[in-house]
Amino acid sequence: MLDVTVIEDPEAAAVSLDPIRARLLAELAAGPASAAMLAGKVGLPRQKVNYHLKALERHGLVELAGERRKGNVTERLMRATAASYVISPLALASVQPDPDRFRDQLSARWLLALGARLVRDVGSLITGAAKARKRLATYALDGEVRFASAAERAAFIQELTAGVSALIRKYDAPDAEGGRDHRIVVAVHPTLKPQNQSPNQSQNPELESQ
Repeated sequence: MLDVTVIEDPEAAAVSLDPIRARLLAELAAGPASAAMLAGKVGLPRQKVNYHLKALERHGLVELAGERRKGNVTERLMRATAASYVISPLALASVQPDPDRFRDQLSARWLLALGARLVRDVGSLITGAAKARKRLATYALDGEVRFASAAERAAFIQELTAGVSALIRKYDAPDAEGGRDHRIVVAVHPTLKPQNQSPNQSQNPELESQ
């Protein structure tokens, strides 16, 4: 089972978003189970669960983990193909975000468009690498910082931009034979508060006044 996989097919995306099927995926991510075992957990007849499992199987979201005899019946044990799923913008190809259409480094929506492109591109690269049976060379850095003030944040972003730009100029070799282009995405955004906070606390990050 993969830790995470990207859904690129529109029909597979629609199947995964069905509430019952999403629940079945969650149950099967925890371990293999038969339709009969799942029926009691989701409160549906076994035949109905089988119907949903076949739809998930057709789109590669679940797979056969094994079979077992139970009385005169052979039960199929199914499992999820991944622990979690991400839907690629390719599933909505005609309306997927295009960060090149509007560039604004201080726009949250442009950041969102960049994130969507990252999901799309890395998802496609993973699919291609899996077909070629090759490893995909990537790197990611994730961290948190608390700024004392908006001025400190602005100074940080200025230094970050200068530092990354200097590294790009240093290592960029556009004429290198056999070289390969790489995309670099750096993002800064407020940290979301934990979801288990008290009901009277806001779920939104602290925003600046307009």
